[in-house]
Amino acid sequence: MRYYLDSSTLFVRGAFRAASTGASDSTRNVTTLLLHTVPAAFVPPGPQRELALVAAGAGIGNAYFGLLTEVPVQNLCVLQYDFVTVFISAGINDKPASATGTINIVICSSEGMDDSALHELIVVASEAKADALREAGYTSGSPTGAVIVACEGAVTHRNAGRNTEAGRRVEAAVKKGVPEALRHSYAGGNRSEPGFFIYSRFKGEHWVEWTQKDCQYYPCHFAGQRCDFCYCPFYPCHNERLGQWTNSSNGGRVWNCASCTLLHEPAGAEYLNKYPESSLKELVQLTKKQNR
Repeated sequence: MRYYLDSSTLFVRGAFRAASTGASDSTRNVTTLLLHTVPAAFVPPGPQRELALVAAGAGIGNAYFGLLTEVPVQNLCVLQYDFVTVFISAGINDKPASATGTINIVICSSEGMDDSALHELIVVASEAKADALREAGYTSGSPTGAVIVACEGAVTHRNAGRNTEAGRRVEAAVKKGVPEALRHSYAGGNRSEPGFFIYSRFKGEHWVEWTQKDCQYYPCHFAGQRCDFCYCPFYPCHNERLGQWTNSSNGGRVWNCASCTLLHEPAGAEYLNKYPESSLKELVQLTKKQNR
């Protein structure tokens, strides 16, 4: 999996088995997940037609699932919890607190799942969204919106209810991400980039919001490094020349790329900013040329 944004669309690329409750409600293999922003006063010819135009403009073809939102994609939140990455956009009028709105959730797992497990995660995410809204004081239940769940790799999860490894991670990410995404929307205007949250086990388990500004770990690799992509959009890349599997504190295994400096190299960061669709292979080749 890798993801990037343009001015109005989140693109998540990969080789996915996915399920969606959006306009093209189904379960199938796709290469791309889209979250596209439309203006509040804009009346598209229909969600499917609008998404088809976005996909055609990006040269994607028909192998995609997509959702529409009025929330600027720069206002969304990205949450990383081990093998699960969750993208959340949220827009609700907070006055009164019972007002309805739209919350869209895109979930990606780097570990494969049965179709039944994908469907279970849709339920988990929907219930977690409703719980998060109730805890935040919203009384109207779950507002409108949709969920996409996607996975890559060989099937390792045949169940994904709330008490499973996948379900617990998705529930925690959604319950953390919904109020954070609403906070971003309430702030008004367009942010320069989404909020990024990672589930950390350093000095106790907790969520951490990472920002480039005043990072306490800079420089984590070398003086003059670029930190545009501190949390790599290719994670986990599974390239054993860049990282390796390690045992985590909870007994599982996580992809450890702490020694990788690929996107901290100024040339690599600049290239990915300029060409967001470029592949990991391109960046590795670029770095090799720079180091000759």
